[in-house]
Amino acid sequence: MRANDAGRSVASRILAIFEVFEAHGPLLSLSQISQHAGLPISTTHRIVGELQEWGALSRDEQGRYQLGMRLWELAQNAGRRLRDTSRPFLQDLFSLTGETAHLAVREGNEALYVDRVYGSKRVPKASRIGGRLPLHATAVGKVMLAGEEQWFRDAYLAGELAALTPYTFVDPIRLADELAMVAERGYATAYQEARVGACSIAVSVDLGRSPMLGVNEAAIGLVSPLTQESMLTRHLPTLRGIARRIENNFQRRLGGAQ
Repeated sequence: MRANDAGRSVASRILAIFEVFEAHGPLLSLSQISQHAGLPISTTHRIVGELQEWGALSRDEQGRYQLGMRLWELAQNAGRRLRDTSRPFLQDLFSLTGETAHLAVREGNEALYVDRVYGSKRVPKASRIGGRLPLHATAVGKVMLAGEEQWFRDAYLAGELAALTPYTFVDPIRLADELAMVAERGYATAYQEARVGACSIAVSVDLGRSPMLGVNEAAIGLVSPLTQESMLTRHLPTLRGIARRIENNFQRRLGGAQ
């Protein structure tokens, strides 16, 4: 047994294997999984075999492993209530604006993209459904961060602020000033901060911090080519109207389920 494997629980070993696919996938050999997970080859072989039998992993003709469909099916249950409630309204947002529309929630220090409706315009993609980005580099992330309590914002700004592009704001003082402005005006923008060539605008969605959802904050946003940055704010009335419709519809559903 390797020194760094001593004392690790079975759950931590399984999670380490999943994290390997997140960082180094999608197709990996058994030895690659073992190396990146820091596990002995014998332990890796046993766990991977069990995961394959259950359907969490699958194996191709070359003997390489990838995440299995059963794991994907299980993951679809995460956020389903919020996604199912908001999907028709996200479709409306796209139809009314013609722009790529997305819904995100705060998961720790990141914006997790729960759903997205893609527009026909060519926009550099910074993330996908199920993908994550730092809060400070996205419009949805900034509007959620601005709505958090002061202690959380202070702790976030005191941490490491990754620069995804040369345009990402990483100066905590400048970010603090921007978040104060976002809180005052009720929306956030991002210009090439997550991906060069793209800009975005977002507003928050108040879900009442429902424990049934398991999320703290949510936001909807639009992504456009940078050439349309001057026209982003024209969509604000539509964004705000759709956000209120999502809130009202979710509250009605939640009330009916109680």
